[in-house]
Amino acid sequence: MTKVSSSPRENSERASVQIAFEDNRLVQALAGEQNGNLKVVEKQLGVRVHLRGNQFTVTGARGDVELAERLMGELADLVQGGYPLYGSDIVFAIHILSDNIHRRLRDIFLDQVFISSSKRTITPKSIRQKEYIEAIRSYDIVFGIGPAGTGKTYLAMAMAVAAMAKEFVRRIVLVRPAVEAGEKLGFLPGDLAEKVNPYLRPLYDALHDMMDFEKASNLIQRGAIEVAPLAFMRGRTLNDAFVILDEAQNTTTEQMKMFLTRLGIGSKAVITGDITQIDLPENKLSGLVEAIDLLQGVSGIKMVHFTKRDVVRHRLVQEIIDAYEKAEMRKPRPDKGSERG
Repeated sequence: MTKVSSSPRENSERASVQIAFEDNRLVQALAGEQNGNLKVVEKQLGVRVHLRGNQFTVTGARGDVELAERLMGELADLVQGGYPLYGSDIVFAIHILSDNIHRRLRDIFLDQVFISSSKRTITPKSIRQKEYIEAIRSYDIVFGIGPAGTGKTYLAMAMAVAAMAKEFVRRIVLVRPAVEAGEKLGFLPGDLAEKVNPYLRPLYDALHDMMDFEKASNLIQRGAIEVAPLAFMRGRTLNDAFVILDEAQNTTTEQMKMFLTRLGIGSKAVITGDITQIDLPENKLSGLVEAIDLLQGVSGIKMVHFTKRDVVRHRLVQEIIDAYEKAEMRKPRPDKGSERG
């Protein structure tokens, strides 16, 4: 049995707490290789963590120490539940507990969406991701809206593969608009399918990350998995299918309406996009932006909005997003008076 004990010694600003565990293997898992996990905790929370024997001593500002104490207990619960702990998970865990210190990490991290062929378990890494996968389970049409790196497409793909493995659906259809497909790609060799293939590459990458290349190729050849440009959906009805529309911010009004009306009996659709990254001509309204406005509150449709705090790529990605956002805010705005002149 694991025992967690604390004995705070604090004044109005600083605090120190001892957290002890009886299981040495649990202590090693929490500390990480060469105490790497503890270094992540120190950097993220601005505390000092010292390990001696089976006891962690955390010192720092009172609020940070209290959060660290809660974090260590929750991480111990995860490890005991069989979760393989990585340094990146600690960053996600801190974000979750910072938003809601009473949140149980096991309710999020132990929700196994899918176990890939490489034996890597895919699970949500944020409160919003948890909300997203629960929405996909419960609703037939789900919109995942937010910046790149938040797992919108990847989790949708994992849910699709899991649904087909459990025979909830008979096929998976992965769709992307090719903004420049047409006249501007005319100089490229091959037919239309070959010309738009570069736009579909991210979907193939995610798919191959979840199943063996040979198995994925076989399913694609059989038509059980289809990766296609949005233009190929016109006139079709998709029954018993899990359909994912990626980069939906680059659909037009007509394309979005066409896609949403393809859904047949026993099917589920997930639409993902980032409304800050629209590549359409300036005179074209984004079908995703319009759909968010028109379909908000419609029964059976769920909108999940991600933020930069949900970014689950390399730790530097969030810092890069912050840097670009700050630069954008510093840009001078055009003077409306001079425009009229």
